[in-house]
Amino acid sequence: MIGFVGLILGIIIGVVWNVNIPDKFSPYMSVAILACLDSVFGAIRANLSKNFKTDIFISGFFGNAVLAAAFAYLGDKLGVPIYLAVVIVFGGRIFNNFAIIRRVLIEKAKSHQ
Repeated sequence: MIGFVGLILGIIIGVVWNVNIPDKFSPYMSVAILACLDSVFGAIRANLSKNFKTDIFISGFFGNAVLAAAFAYLGDKLGVPIYLAVVIVFGGRIFNNFAIIRRVLIEKAKSHQ
């Protein structure tokens, strides 16, 4: 329930406030947001598997975001597009978690019929 309230509150704040991120920060923000999405999908998967732990989720949420942004920054300073590797890894993990979530939900729906 708290997660749902946080989601609704975040959507309302995002719609009401006009927050502009400077173009020079967009690569860092994009990989950080992707890392956060990976953590959210991982949390949903863990919750469906009955092994969700809040401390693991919080540390992964912020840790992945900071690490992804740091990799993007390091790659920017070295002149190497490391952020692409971050996008590929987190994108793959998101699709993998989504596939597992989908399978679990379909199996639960079939067992209730």
